[in-house]
Amino acid sequence: MRVFAVSDIHLDYEENRHWLLNLSDVDYRSDILILAGDISNETRLIEWCFISLQRKFLKVCFVPGNHDLWVSRNQGMTSFDKFRSLGQLAKEHQICTEAYHDGPLSIVPLLGWYDYSFGLPNEQLLRSWVDFRACLWPDKMSVADITAHFLRLNQPVLSVQNDVVISFSHFVPRIDLMPEQIPMRYRYVYPVLGSAALDRQIRQLQADRHLHVYGHSHVNRDVVIDSIEYTNNAFGYPSEQRISRKQLLCIYER
Repeated sequence: MRVFAVSDIHLDYEENRHWLLNLSDVDYRSDILILAGDISNETRLIEWCFISLQRKFLKVCFVPGNHDLWVSRNQGMTSFDKFRSLGQLAKEHQICTEAYHDGPLSIVPLLGWYDYSFGLPNEQLLRSWVDFRACLWPDKMSVADITAHFLRLNQPVLSVQNDVVISFSHFVPRIDLMPEQIPMRYRYVYPVLGSAALDRQIRQLQADRHLHVYGHSHVNRDVVIDSIEYTNNAFGYPSEQRISRKQLLCIYER
């Protein structure tokens, strides 16, 4: 049994749909896939993804990303409404959104958002970040309120202990996961990458070996910090050839 990871497959692009469609129907039947968010903003594509991957893998584990919660095409729906509807859709197609245990291995999904703990947004970010227009939250919730809401939903799984724990989130749990060589002109997006509070939750999980898969940044990375193995395997947009592997990544095997 192997565990593969990928995030940010953005099926709105034909090239990305072609890649998913052409994944083997037989090679992964005994394997688990961690899908760390950002499938599409269109529910029909998310459902197509669930159906396709469920046929190819033994188990698919999923958390939604920010693109998945856009509601600009879903009149009368908040992003929390869409979050709940995607949870129901996942259940209907046997996609795992809860902690999954297989002997000495536990796979733990962690929800999140961003709370500006990585910095405050500048005018460029406020103008360009699509979430600010495409997501809709009740009662004008702040980003800190949104993050706190999702982190509270993680509380039931934070007591997980096992020989090997693979936790996963869409959002970046610590800003030092971003490589030093990122040009300054791109760092204006750092405030919306994730939350330091998410990493504090990750560290409540107990394991002899702990891996954490994250997405969102579209910058592939493998790094160990304080004994936790952090991995980002974002598929990314078709134009992102240099910073993305454009393939599944096996992160665990037994």
